[in-house]
Amino acid sequence: MRPDRRRLVAALAAGPGLLAGCAVPVPASPPAAPVPPPAPPRPFMIGSPGQALMPRGSAPRVVVCGGGWGGLMAAKTLRQQAPQAEVVLLERNPVFFSCPISNKWLVDMVDDSFITHDYLAVSQRHGYLYVQCSVTRVDRAARRVHTSEGWLDYDYLVLAPGIRYHYEAWFGNDRRAIDATRARFPAAYVPNAEHHTLKRALKAFRGGDWVMTLPPPPQRCPPSPYERACMVAWWFKSQGIKGRVTILDHKPRPMPIGPGFQAAFNELYKDQITYVPNAQVQEIDPFAKRIRTSAGDLRFDHAVLMAPHQAGDLAWHADAIGRDAQGRPSGWVDVDPLKLHLKGDDRVYAIGDAVGVVAPSFRFYPKSGHVAHAHGRIVGGYIAQRLAGREPAVVLPDNLCYMMVNGSPREAISVQFDYRLNAVDEIEQTQIDDNDRRASLVAENFRWAGLKFGDLFG
Repeated sequence: MRPDRRRLVAALAAGPGLLAGCAVPVPASPPAAPVPPPAPPRPFMIGSPGQALMPRGSAPRVVVCGGGWGGLMAAKTLRQQAPQAEVVLLERNPVFFSCPISNKWLVDMVDDSFITHDYLAVSQRHGYLYVQCSVTRVDRAARRVHTSEGWLDYDYLVLAPGIRYHYEAWFGNDRRAIDATRARFPAAYVPNAEHHTLKRALKAFRGGDWVMTLPPPPQRCPPSPYERACMVAWWFKSQGIKGRVTILDHKPRPMPIGPGFQAAFNELYKDQITYVPNAQVQEIDPFAKRIRTSAGDLRFDHAVLMAPHQAGDLAWHADAIGRDAQGRPSGWVDVDPLKLHLKGDDRVYAIGDAVGVVAPSFRFYPKSGHVAHAHGRIVGGYIAQRLAGREPAVVLPDNLCYMMVNGSPREAISVQFDYRLNAVDEIEQTQIDDNDRRASLVAENFRWAGLKFGDLFG
């Protein structure tokens, strides 16, 4: 007999007494979830962010974050001058790729073997430990570095983060536009996948408008975009490609080595290069291939889109970025100009391109491989002296850059920077431009590179 639903609902509302003697079905409990078996133990070399990367020994530990020109030199110098210390180099890339000389590599004047080197082999040679990982956070209060492979403590820390592209200045929080720009029109200022992408684009280019946006200062290696423009123009000219390079420069003229580059543009590449000064980028559409600047708008067939530069991500993870007069992030690491440690934390040093203002006159050191290499040696020496109980004497870097402007015949120009302390212990800079392009400077450039690579890897 079919139950009367209304009578059943009324009985339930009246209370349990009316249902005495009636069997009320009770829903069955769900079966218990099976307990998974314990995870098998991981092999020693498979780490996780929540575990210790390595045990702490009795030796003082110096951790170097970043394996570029500065970080490598710091690690080697520490092993030479402080053999009692444990030195650990953290670097996310499996191999070293040099940005200096890469413009020549772009047009096949050198091969991969000249500018790439093995991190593991060199760490074994010099006696420091290399760990391939990404640094995710630096807890300076606890003196601890957190990485994708685990955490480790330090006595001294060297930050060598290089640069990051400040795409937010162009696109705000539009991740789609940022990712499209990075993938399709990379700046190739950070090694090394971007360089290979750019080289493939150059080899596939069959003609049209090739546009380069130059980042506003301060930037990594200010003369290198002009060298790259010359190398691309030389490639077009030598390969018979009907292409034109348009340089959109924030500055009023090429600098440094301005006359040398202007002469190359006018005398060697008048049919391949258009130089546009005072061209501040106002808007970029990487999908429509369109750029709007203060000097005018244009479309392009291919572009090298160099966004503004800042200190690399690692500097932000370490909370090492300074602030301007309005309290906003300066974008660069705030250091003691003479000792290169963070202001307010003398156990953490910063070197290379990430370093902020060091002098009221010229403000920033040139952000170059040469300066980073010098900083690595200087800071390695500073830490070694402190470990030995001595107060380090101030040492200043120098800088030397060569820029190739012609591929046939091979000719280059150069710039040199020297530094000294004045009577009030402020750093003063002397700049010497060599605008006379000639073959002997190309030979000097390759000798310079050979010596530096030998110093880092030999």
